[in-house]
Formats: sequence, structure tokens, C-alpha cells
Amino acid sequence: MTRLTTTLAPWTDSTLPLLARGYAWLPDRMRATHGGPVRTRLLGRPAIALRGPAAIGFFYDEKHISRTAALPGPVLDTLFGRGAVHTLDGDAHRARKAMFLALLKDEAGVAALADHVVLQWSEAVTGWEGGRRVVLFEETALVLARSVCAWTGVPLSDEAARQMAEDCTAMVDGFATLGTRHWRARAARARQEDALAALVRLAREGEELAGDSGTAFEAVAWHRDADGRLLDPHTAAVELLNIIRPTVAIAWFAVFAAHALHRWPSHRDLLRKDADGHYARAFAHEVRRFYPFAPFVGGLAATDLTWQGETIAKDTLVLLDLYGHQHDPELWDSPYRFDPQRFAGREPGAGELVPQGGGDPAHGHRCPGEDITVAVLATLAAELAALDFDVPEQDLSIPLSRVPTRPRSGFVLTTTRREAP
Repeated sequence: MTRLTTTLAPWTDSTLPLLARGYAWLPDRMRATHGGPVRTRLLGRPAIALRGPAAIGFFYDEKHISRTAALPGPVLDTLFGRGAVHTLDGDAHRARKAMFLALLKDEAGVAALADHVVLQWSEAVTGWEGGRRVVLFEETALVLARSVCAWTGVPLSDEAARQMAEDCTAMVDGFATLGTRHWRARAARARQEDALAALVRLAREGEELAGDSGTAFEAVAWHRDADGRLLDPHTAAVELLNIIRPTVAIAWFAVFAAHALHRWPSHRDLLRKDADGHYARAFAHEVRRFYPFAPFVGGLAATDLTWQGETIAKDTLVLLDLYGHQHDPELWDSPYRFDPQRFAGREPGAGELVPQGGGDPAHGHRCPGEDITVAVLATLAAELAALDFDVPEQDLSIPLSRVPTRPRSGFVLTTTRREAP
């Protein structure tokens, strides 16, 4: 029998518990309902949370869930940007998304970016020799900022590259919180949007800025939307950052990879012996499954819906539990055991591993840069395994109350020498 939607009292709002408990909030609520839908309020809006492979298909069906107006202003002003592809639906979304798919799903392009990362990493490691203490999170973010900007065709001085790395990490670090972190994220986004919009204007005026043709910078600067119009410079800057920022954000996964290698050192030898890169990819997949990244994604019910006997009224906020999905014992054997062998000799299915969302990136809102994340993370995991480093005493705890989280210390290491190939 269909259960009717109940009216939730204002005191059922879960905004403060979410801010306090972070990644644990929704899985704990799901546990109380044995994995069934969870009803609550967030920011005063009625909300329902779903989990599981069937929920992924339901959530990413545009007839069910709308992204337009779903993302709150504070998230747009920090993480995604106003006018970003994430805020579009229908033909407008497909036309903009096609640009990203062409840039980020190209195998040769992904491999070229990984090559940039190897080059920048090698240069960075040279400067770490001699026992200098290095905060891996900060140094990796800089490596990734230099790599993705060179690959994208955005010209940066050394000082500008450091600012880009700091600003991109600030945007990610401050989107899901209040106070200083949030305002730092807003300032970082505004600064980089202004700088990139200025470059787009100069390029359109005929000044050569981005090197050879065929770069992502050129593709975004001259992209025409579904209405046939060029993106305005601000929106072009937003979308350039939606290539650069997620790539720099792989720094979070990189420190998780280092954390895994430190905690379970047997994986170092397996990565060092991995001539074909298959184990590195399996290791990268397991890092993305095991460690916390995005707690959930959300959208608005596009119409009155029914999900497994639950009615969902139009405009209800619908959440898809990602972190809980990655640790659901109904889906994963011993989900709190770190085991790259889960992915040995295979790639995970579209509804199986969803740390960056689910569905089909060609037709839905799944991140089109996931191939880049896996390739770059596998590359960095192999480089970390080849690096001879010590881990001094520090706080390597990973607080689940903080979103996004990472080891508290940022993972401090000291290097002595690099292993010969």
C-alpha cells in the first residue's frame, strides 16, 4: 500500500546535525531505516534520501530529478559557479555537457594530462630531496594545478600557479561549511573567475594566449551553447574552473593514497611491480571507494513521484547517498576493509562505484572527468610507491565530521632518495 507523504515539522530540520556529523549523518539515518528512504528537512525544505543501484537510475533520470535551482547559492558561489553545467537540464545541459565530454573523455587527452602530472611531479620531488619536510596535500595540489593549466592551455606564472592551487583547494574546502572557510572559498572563486574571464576576453580580441589550437581553453572560450551563442566571459571562466578545480581536487585522493600506503605498506611492492598499470587502476578505484569524498548529491523532484511505495512531492529535495553506498554491506563484501583486489582485472559498473556520482555521463549529471580522476590518481599512486619517504609523527586521523575531509596533518613526509626505475 502506498504510504502518503507526511508533513514534517520545522524541528525535524537536519541542517545542523548534517553540519555537525558530516559524512556519518546520512548513513546513520539510513541505518535506522535499514537502507530505506529517509525523510527530513534541509535548509527548511522537505527532503528525502535514497540509496542503492536502483536509486541511482531513478535519481539520474531527468524526468524525475531537476538540477535547475536545486543547488543552493552558497554552493554555486564556492564549488561550481553561477551558470555552471551542473545547474542545467534538458537540451541546455546536453549541449554544454557535450563540450566537457569531448575534452575529458578523450583517451589521448587523458593520457596527455597524466604525462603532464608525471613531469610536474618529478620536478617537485627533486626539490624535496635532502630530508625536507613536505606537506603532501599542498605540494600535490600545486603539481596538479601546474599540470592541468598546462594541459588546458591557461598560461600561468609560478606565482599564479601557486595562487591557482590555493584557490582551487579553498573552493572545495569551503563549499560545505560556514564561517572563515566558506568566505575564503567565495573570495578564491571570485578571484579566479575574474582572471580567467579576462583571458577569455583577450583571446576573443585576437591575442594569442593559450598556445597551440585544440586546447581546452580554446574549446571553452569559443563554445556555443544550445541557443547558438558564445558563452559570456564569466560563464566561460566558470566552466574553465570546472575543468581545473576538480583536477586540483585529486589532491584529496592523493593524500588518501599515501595514507593507504602508509597504513598497509604491502601495496607499495605490488604497485612497484605493476608493469602494465592494472594494479594502479585497481588501487585508485579502491581509494575512491574506501575513503570519504562527496557525502551525497541532490536535486529537486521534477514532478510528483513514487519511489518504492513512498510518494515524493514535486520540488522535494532528493538526496542520493554516495558515501553510504560505498560502504553498504549489501553491496560490498567487508566494506571497511581496504582491498584493491575488488577491482582486479575489471572496471567497476556505472552503478557500482559512485564517489563522484552515478549514471551515464553522456546523458546525465555524472562527472565527465572521472576518467581523468582515475588515470591521474593511478599515476600518483605509482609515483608515491616509487618514492622512498618517511612519515614523521603527526595526526593522520580523518575526521568524518569535516566535509571535505582529509588527514588532519595534510600528510607530512620527508624524502631521502627516489627509487631507480
